[in-house]
Amino acid sequence: MCMKIFGTVLLFTLLLCTGERLHAQVPPATDTVPAKKDTIPSAANDTLKQALKITSPITVDSASIKDSIARKKHSPHVAAIRSAIIPGWGQIYNKKYWKVPIVYTAIGIPVGTFLYNRKWYIQTRNAAEDIANGNTSDTTKNKYDPKLHIFFENPNSLGALLNYRNDFRRNMDYSILFVLLFWGLNVVDATVDAHLWNFNVSDDLSLRIKPTLLKGSTTAGLSFVFTIGKTKPDNYHDIRF
Repeated sequence: MCMKIFGTVLLFTLLLCTGERLHAQVPPATDTVPAKKDTIPSAANDTLKQALKITSPITVDSASIKDSIARKKHSPHVAAIRSAIIPGWGQIYNKKYWKVPIVYTAIGIPVGTFLYNRKWYIQTRNAAEDIANGNTSDTTKNKYDPKLHIFFENPNSLGALLNYRNDFRRNMDYSILFVLLFWGLNVVDATVDAHLWNFNVSDDLSLRIKPTLLKGSTTAGLSFVFTIGKTKPDNYHDIRF
């Protein structure tokens, strides 16, 4: 009986030792899991590669550069000074050649009116002086235009002749005012054209409307994109939903 008990204890001890040795040979478990390799390409990297990729050589339009430099050097002050010195010179500086005939017509009409009234003013003034001094002979009368002979034949009409003289004098004054007015308008026109020299008046106009989100919020709206010529489009976010 003792031998059976002793054998049982010995067998149990051997089993315990064998299990401990097997447990020691098993590698310890780890909590870290190897990272899975990301095989999906990054969209940002693709965008950067496309941006850096040059598919064609860069070309420079020398004509556009010269035109840009010429626009920057265009001076409204120069246009104003030139128009003030010689009418139409500022329009030529602005390359608005079609305005030159208009300028000279506008100024030329009152100049012609002034010369016409000045001629008749001198005639009526001298004729009134001769009639007032009693110089009504045929020799004196023939020095004047035939339209004034009636005043020499009727000296009592001196008052009417003086009224004609005053009318011609008044018309001369008005003519001078109109010359100055149109001369000034000529200067203003040249100055305004020079200020608008850099203004884009291209026929390339476009408008695009697209949905968008307003800046700094999650509010939906409409984006209005205006394009004028080769300028950068302007966005307007005015309509909200």
